[in-house]
Amino acid sequence: MRLELFDQGLRVQRVGDWLHLPLTSEPSPAHLEEIGKAFPEFEVSVCTFPERPKRPLKLIDALEGRLPPHLLASLPRSIDFVGEIAVVEFPPELEDHKAVVGEALLVVNRRLRTVLAKAGAVKGVRRVREFEVVAGVGGTETVHREHGCTYHLDLAKVYFSPRLSHEHRRVASLVQEGETVVDMFAGVGPFAILIAKNLRKVRVYAVDVNPDALTYLKRNIRANRVLDRVTPIHGDARQVIEERLTGTADRVIMNLPEKAREYVDAACEALKPEGGIIHYYEFTEGPNPLETAKKRLTEAIKGTDRAVRKVLSARTVRETSPYTWQVGVDAEVR
Repeated sequence: MRLELFDQGLRVQRVGDWLHLPLTSEPSPAHLEEIGKAFPEFEVSVCTFPERPKRPLKLIDALEGRLPPHLLASLPRSIDFVGEIAVVEFPPELEDHKAVVGEALLVVNRRLRTVLAKAGAVKGVRRVREFEVVAGVGGTETVHREHGCTYHLDLAKVYFSPRLSHEHRRVASLVQEGETVVDMFAGVGPFAILIAKNLRKVRVYAVDVNPDALTYLKRNIRANRVLDRVTPIHGDARQVIEERLTGTADRVIMNLPEKAREYVDAACEALKPEGGIIHYYEFTEGPNPLETAKKRLTEAIKGTDRAVRKVLSARTVRETSPYTWQVGVDAEVR
């Protein structure tokens, strides 16, 4: 392979005590000299080699002939890859073909070991959803790697979305040395740990009400060697702030889009007396999601003893359903 003579389109064969390696062309005298240095005993001969079967590169290619043509147009276009697990939202017309699609995904993506189908919405105070194993070895626990960080997690017990990868990095890049950050809904730590990985002189309080999330959070803090910078706290964010984090934060992260508005007053309480920055997320419908989210956050902060000094940015993070978006707003609060 170093001499660029190995034909990767053909299969290597073993015949008796010999290994037959297919070459792309007859080796030159210089090639033979180099090969002789690596293999003291070799011969060049003419053989017939079987072709190496080509692995399909796309899901639609792997399913050609296995699904009716009209169903190929309904294949899921958005698949979440979390570690060695693929999470798929199947449309109703593919309900009876989930196993076939799942097996094809395993063929196309060799690093996968399990394919899960979403079997319900994210719900409850722990923000978990139900899954159905449709292909592979099963199991919902995995190790996910993102931006140089390692996250142990169980998709059936904790909330995690690889679609927020860019948002994790964006927020982490804004934090400055010496800041104190309160991550009110930390999950397994994708915001908190990345911030601590990037900076040496930072303190992050990572809070979550889900005990399973906290178990994995603690494990991830150790795995990423940020024990001296991230403090995991189990409990409801409002109660935790009231009891031990009032007036401590330069920056607060509120990644609970279903209920973040209900906790704006707690986030304001966590900020230092002179103010700070809130990273706020919500689900928004309608024609002007950014303006709607900015208005809601501003109004919610007005209900406290704080006020928005400046809206630093607003963006759609992802579309969750037709005409519904997860929106993020960064606000400087006085």
